[in-house]
Amino acid sequence: MTIIPPAPGEPRRPDGPRDSGDAWVVAPTGEKYWGRYGAAGLLAVDAERGVLLQHRVGWSHFGGTWGMPGGALHEGEAPLAGALREAQEEAGIPDGAMRARFASVLDLGIWSYTTVVADVVEPFEPVISDPESLALEWVPVDEVDQRPLHPGFGSAWPMLRSLLPVRPVIVVDAANVVGSVPDGWWKDRPGAATRLRDRLSSWAPGGVAADELSLEAYRWFPRVSLVVEGEARAIPDADGHRGVHERVDVVRADASGDDAIVDESRRLLSRGSRVTVVTSDRGLRARVEELGAEVHSAGWLLGVLG
Repeated sequence: MTIIPPAPGEPRRPDGPRDSGDAWVVAPTGEKYWGRYGAAGLLAVDAERGVLLQHRVGWSHFGGTWGMPGGALHEGEAPLAGALREAQEEAGIPDGAMRARFASVLDLGIWSYTTVVADVVEPFEPVISDPESLALEWVPVDEVDQRPLHPGFGSAWPMLRSLLPVRPVIVVDAANVVGSVPDGWWKDRPGAATRLRDRLSSWAPGGVAADELSLEAYRWFPRVSLVVEGEARAIPDADGHRGVHERVDVVRADASGDDAIVDESRRLLSRGSRVTVVTSDRGLRARVEELGAEVHSAGWLLGVLG
């Protein structure tokens, strides 16, 4: 593997690379890949308008083709953060406008590319904010194949498209999970539920490995419905409010917690979500599996929470 920085005079970086990651990785067979530390891109998905594509300027690698905003990672930068940064630099995507849904990784050993698929949660109009784009357009999903696509994006598109309808949600039986650890939870049920909520809130943005949810791709970032009952219903909202970008929703059962979990699962399934219920209760397991939900034990959740 050889690392070659861009030559001075290249249109975007007239004085050479602006970050140590801005360099070509050259394989022994001669293929070139942009990004010393790998690269990442963001595929923004809007329910009404389709996906956001970038028409690449002629001097760029595979210029004239269509792909997604993306570029080289900085040293030590996480792919999710890098994909969001590149999308902001190249398409003017505002802070807080996107919510990551899943990530897919092409790993060639000497170089890797991470595609982050994210949903628009606050509508915006893309803005050409650097010289790498000829155009930025919302393209209906059914029309993407009609464009001359960047070879890498073109190869990944069939798999990415097949996963666009998949929206996983984890429904957590709080009483069952809390009750599986003898840590004195019975002395303060709202406090125990709050601690579980806070652990879930810290964990959810980092996502879960795809195979843990029996899904394709590399990593998913599911929403979580935490169902609480009885005294635990006194759990306070996070930071005194429920923000639009929080990944953990607290569902307070009016009566039976099991019934509330079944109702929440039915509601989510009716919206097309892929539902995984976390409980070790056999009776509840049978009820939600009959609806079409998958089930993992309380121990599974505690394991992925670490």
